Amino acid sequence: MWTQVSALLLPLVCCLWSAEAQTANRQSIWNNPIQFNTKAKDQCTMTITGQGDYTRLRLMCQSQQRSYWCEYIGQAHTCGSYNKNPRHYFVQMMWGLRKLHNACLGPKQIKPHMCRKAGDESQMVFSTGSFSRTSPEAPTRAKPAAQPARPQPQPIRPDSTRKPKAQPTARTNSQPLTPPVESNAKRLAQQYCWRSLRGICSYFIGLVRKN
Repeated sequence: MWTQVSALLLPLVCCLWSAEAQTANRQSIWNNPIQFNTKAKDQCTMTITGQGDYTRLRLMCQSQQRSYWCEYIGQAHTCGSYNKNPRHYFVQMMWGLRKLHNACLGPKQIKPHMCRKAGDESQMVFSTGSFSRTSPEAPTRAKPAAQPARPQPQPIRPDSTRKPKAQPTARTNSQPLTPPVESNAKRLAQQYCWRSLRGICSYFIGLVRKN
């Protein structure tokens, strides 16, 4: 009799233990957040909420220099492996996030390896965060405006078109340097000819002088 009862109770107890273990495993992911450090030594905490259609993951990180947070949302329960071990699902996510300098700059869609055969609806999708997903680029130094080139001094060339100034010419003496031939002829005629013949003498003397 007791043997038959034990045989019937043993499977029931095993099922209860399995159900209790799964319940405890489920509760551990809600009550015990996952903690890790990033490559930049940021201390991060993964908190999971929501046991219905959608599961929400909130990631909070801080260090002495900064603090930030972000959230992922998805239907992780559509993955059969997740239902068996929900905590390991997020532990696998953590393995990838801890390799980053900023844990919230990971992929926008994350599907842990344990659910690689499940549909895309089982992945966690980035929802929101304390900063934009596109990290701001480092400000580039404004290049100084190009200054206009200074005009090069042109070589001074002699102006070939300029006319040379006219040199002042020496005034010519309008007065003759030598007395005219006629005056000499008259003077000779007065010296050597009679008074009555002076006119003719001066005429012939002038002809001789010219020739």
